[in-house]
Amino acid sequence: MELLLLGATGAVGREVLDLALADPAVTRITAPTRQALSPQDKLHNPIIDFDKGLPDADWWHADALISCLGTTIGKAKTRAAFRGIDHDLVLSCANLAKSQGTSAMVLNSSLGANPKSRNFYLRTKGDLEESLKQLGFERLVLVRPSLIDAQREESRLAEQVSLFAGRLMRPLIPARYRPVTARRIASCLLQASQGDAGLTIIESEKI
Repeated sequence: MELLLLGATGAVGREVLDLALADPAVTRITAPTRQALSPQDKLHNPIIDFDKGLPDADWWHADALISCLGTTIGKAKTRAAFRGIDHDLVLSCANLAKSQGTSAMVLNSSLGANPKSRNFYLRTKGDLEESLKQLGFERLVLVRPSLIDAQREESRLAEQVSLFAGRLMRPLIPARYRPVTARRIASCLLQASQGDAGLTIIESEKI
């Protein structure tokens, strides 16, 4: 299987890359990034500046696209900039992949994603899910994890407090709302890249 991976430098994306490199069923991984990744035998790593547009290259073709691409409103600074990445950029990449013949897509979305949500973050995620449904992938999988339990390069105080509380209270928290490790999410995303045609939604408690 040839895999196209977006967001390979993020907490979940790094885990997907690690698992895919070790998986003999994955023969090639294309991971476009802003900065170069460590060279690997199966890895093709196009270096692109996402701010300057996306190249119409043949490497967008793969058997499956996994997207872990995203940011935070705090890091993006504005709601418009956040939506520009978490909705517009992901959708543009997916559209290019589809146009090059990629037939399956797996999205790392979010618990509570809903285009009608009052929460801007969840509404953006919901809008993206709806937009991707319109592209016509043969197989589309929407994975909706709860809070991601992972080591991140940037500090997210509120998230770390929530994770600490979540770990302490884990036995009392309903399965759907428990923090999920980045490794578990990555494993779910990779497994979901192969399967029957159609739309599949995987909620957090099933990851």
